[in-house]
This record gives sequence, C-alpha cells and structure tokens, in this order.
Amino acid sequence: MEGISYQRFPKIKIREMKDEYLKFELRETDVSMANALRRIMIAEVPTIAIELVEIEVNSTVLNDEFLAHRLGLIPLTSDKAMGMRFSRDCDACDGDGQCEYCSVEFHLSVRCDQDQTLDVTSADLLTADPNVIPVDVANAARSTSFDSSENKGIIIVKLRRGQELRLRAIARKGIGKDHAKWSPTATVTFMYEPDIHINEDMMATLTLEEKQSWVESSPTKVFDIDPNTQQVIVVDPEAYTYDDEVIKKAEAMGKPGLVEITGREDSFIFTVESTGAVKASQIVLNAIEVLKQKLDAVRLSEDTEEADDQFGELGAHMRGG
Repeated sequence: MEGISYQRFPKIKIREMKDEYLKFELRETDVSMANALRRIMIAEVPTIAIELVEIEVNSTVLNDEFLAHRLGLIPLTSDKAMGMRFSRDCDACDGDGQCEYCSVEFHLSVRCDQDQTLDVTSADLLTADPNVIPVDVANAARSTSFDSSENKGIIIVKLRRGQELRLRAIARKGIGKDHAKWSPTATVTFMYEPDIHINEDMMATLTLEEKQSWVESSPTKVFDIDPNTQQVIVVDPEAYTYDDEVIKKAEAMGKPGLVEITGREDSFIFTVESTGAVKASQIVLNAIEVLKQKLDAVRLSEDTEEADDQFGELGAHMRGG
C-alpha cells in the first residue's frame, strides 16, 4: 500500500561492557535484523590471521602442515583490519606478503640447546607491524598483574635438545565465512526478552508450601518468595530459559494459567564474547558497518545490474527479471 512505511529505528542499550565481553539490548526491531547482526558478527567482521607459512627449518615432532594450522589459529590483534585490503583485491603487491596494505609479516626462529624441554609459544613470533601481535602478548603488555612464569603464551610446539624451528609467516585480512580462524568472536547469542505475568488471584489460592514447590520447579532462579509478604515475585526474568517447567508444574497442580510467559518480539538481549582480536564493542560497531554496506549493495542492485556478480539470480529477481 502506498504511503505506508515499515521503517524502524532500532535502539541499543549497553548492559555490561568489557574488552572481551559485551551484553546489550537491541530494541524496536525484529528477529530478522537481530539474526543478521549476529551472523555478521560471527562470520563477516574481518580480522587478521596467519594464512601463509614458509617453513625454513623444522626438526620438531610436528610436521609442517600441523604447525601451519596451529599458527593460523593464534588470534592476532586486528584493530586495523577494517582499513586493510583483502589480498585478493590488492593491486599494490604480487602476493608475496611484503605489502603494507594487505599483509603483515612474522618471523620465528627458536632452537633448543639444553636438556630441558623448550616451549615455543606465540611470544616467539616477531612481527613487522607492532599493531598486529598475538592477543596474549598484547594482554601481557597491558596488564600490570601478568605473571610471565605462569602465562608464557600459546604453545605452538615443544623442543628437545638439538631440535629447531625457523619459519616466515604472512598474516592477511579475512572473514570467518572463509575460515574459522578469522572469526573475531568466541560466541554470540541473543534471546527474546521474557515478558512474565503472574496471575496474582490464582497465586493467592496456593499455600506457602505449594508456592515454594512451584518456585523450585524452575531450573534457574527466576522466581522467589518475598519474606515479608509471602508473595511470589519475579527476581530475574532474563534467567528464564523458555523451558516451560513452571508452566508444566502449574498444570500439574491444577492451576493452568498461573503464569504467562512470552518473548517480546521486538526486544533482544545479546551477549558477545571476543577472542581478543577485536574488542567486543568494536565487533558490534564493525558488524553494523558491514550490514550497512550490504544494504547499500542491495539498494544499488534494485536499479542496476552492477551487483549481479555478487547477488546472481537474487539481483535479477529484485528487479523483476
């Protein structure tokens, strides 16, 4: 219908924010937007990870491929990733890794000349760019309480006397959709904000023992009994896991409708845990930026055929073709 706008203006409210953890509310939007934001945070926010490894000397117990895989999974600080080029799109280099626009070079050279086992860790990776270093090394540099005797970095391999590892590694920009090593998140979840209504009249017909039994039927601490009024109260609605246990308990007690629990369809509670490569708050901001770029590409494809390479049949379908 012409003249009707379905435009929404989502709002975000921060609940808790740390470098590697963020909890926030996303309101006045629907589940499609919430899920799109979640999937982009996991799979399409770029980071930097080791992609190419050139082994010069390897006399360790692990083969070259095993070492390359372990190196790729070491999270690297990726604050500059959004401004870097993808190596496939870079026209300033030939892919050898020596390019300030799309690559960061690392070197590692360790030899064991003692009887004691020597740990080769992420701290042994020497970078050509001080802004791109292993996350655990960056944390150690920032923390005043870091104990180097207990936290030696991410172990890559262990060496015995006479064994040596020498290599060159190239880190590049990428996204989790291509490989999990580029995902900036350990986990991203969202849930509908619960809307809980207790039927006070029906609850008043229960004895204190019955109320206690009903409260304890919830696997999580959602309800409690007020010690002064002996009334059942909601203490933590967000602890509800949509398990329906309290609803089943009410029905078993012959009190269907004792409580009504629904999820608000326009309000979501997100938790974001970062690997440390990018701050959790920055992951959300980067995801919003990526989502805006995608929406701009869709808007472009409505009027032109320039985006057909990206959207294929979808672009033609949106133009009615």
